[in-house]
Amino acid sequence: MEIISAKDASEKWNITQRRVAILCSEGRIAGAKIVGNMWVIPSNAEKPIDGRIIRFQPDANAPVKPFIKWAGGKSQILNDIRAIYPEELGKSINKYAEPFIGGGAVLFDILSRYRLDEIYISDINRELINAYKTIRDNCEELVELLRILQEEYLALNDVDRKTYFYVKRSRFNELKVILSENNSIEMAALFIYLNKTCFNGLYRVNSKGQYNVPSGVYKNPLICDEKNLINISNRLQNVQMICGDYRESIKFIDKDTFVYFDPPYRPLTATASFTAYTEGLFDDDDQRDLANYVKELTNIGAKVAISNSDPKNTNDSDDFFDELYAKQSIERISANRMINSKGDGRGKINELLITNYQVTKNEKGKVDSESIKKLDGTILI
Repeated sequence: MEIISAKDASEKWNITQRRVAILCSEGRIAGAKIVGNMWVIPSNAEKPIDGRIIRFQPDANAPVKPFIKWAGGKSQILNDIRAIYPEELGKSINKYAEPFIGGGAVLFDILSRYRLDEIYISDINRELINAYKTIRDNCEELVELLRILQEEYLALNDVDRKTYFYVKRSRFNELKVILSENNSIEMAALFIYLNKTCFNGLYRVNSKGQYNVPSGVYKNPLICDEKNLINISNRLQNVQMICGDYRESIKFIDKDTFVYFDPPYRPLTATASFTAYTEGLFDDDDQRDLANYVKELTNIGAKVAISNSDPKNTNDSDDFFDELYAKQSIERISANRMINSKGDGRGKINELLITNYQVTKNEKGKVDSESIKKLDGTILI
């Protein structure tokens, strides 16, 4: 019988070496034994399910939702986006790609409603992609850490909560410099914790790449949404995840793919820009590059949808996107957004939904009834 070390098992199962040793000592890995002062494990041993910390079993039919708040998140306009899903989605279109994944509201809606063959997501935010990968690959350990963070945080008064927040923020910035497989789970837990307890759920970095959002004030934040995380983990098992430029998706996309782009929005005012969620920015030249990439995908035959801000909210003569996507279909929808740094800057504005195909729908927010099908007792669109 071939054997491997605890280190080899940790790399194979994508968990920490310490966790492997604990599982061995608990008798949860069949055939594991100590030789000298180290654990050895049968090479064909399977990664055990950690029954101590999982209180919920995955529900394949339960809807999943974003696990973080995200600037410009799409939850509030999801009905409008859902209405432009291609009619062929879930039929002849059996692949989905979402670069600029962000909070993933559209991804999770599609995972809840369709059973597709292949899904691809990406982002240049390394910490964000690490969180997605950790939920997919190490959800049990992540839940354990989040539960500890939640219990410790909620037990404190407001003053001590703020101190606790800045200690964890400092640790997060340390890990940003040395992110590796050995600390990726801790990094993901801190990423989610900071998102749930920082001001407005923002992700912002300074010129040195350090996360610098201040502490927020919350009475009882849900830091460890265990049931949702477990269901997300179950749905993400076959999802490809890439930390990189959106153009890397060309290796995945073909004529049977629906692609949704939600890039950093073009700012409506000089003070409204919030594209610094990574160390890079996304300016007008980048918007033009994305439009050219959409043309490339159109030539392949992929169905593509894009979200962006509507410049006409503040300048009626600004035709930037109308000219950039002149050959595409452009729809203006209403959204409630913060458009400047002042408290009075939130209000109803228009946003753009752009598609390289004609959308067929009966009434706003509803696709044609023939695109609704029933699967495993659950209504799936």
